[in-house]
Amino acid sequence: MSKLKTKKAAAKRFRLTARGKIRRAHAYHRHNFTHRSRKTKRATRGTTLLAPSDVQLIRPLLPYG
Repeated sequence: MSKLKTKKAAAKRFRLTARGKIRRAHAYHRHNFTHRSRKTKRATRGTTLLAPSDVQLIRPLLPYG
């Protein structure tokens, strides 16, 4: 059987944890911070886990993840 290709767009956006869960960055944390509240800016730092409903969409894009 031939190798499966990883979807590179997904590989750049998602990483797997040691237990196999999918990690993602928070949205709205790239630019235009001057009008955002401190609470929003703090809350969007770092990473979080992907929602269970989205895991089934992303898992096939990362076959060796």
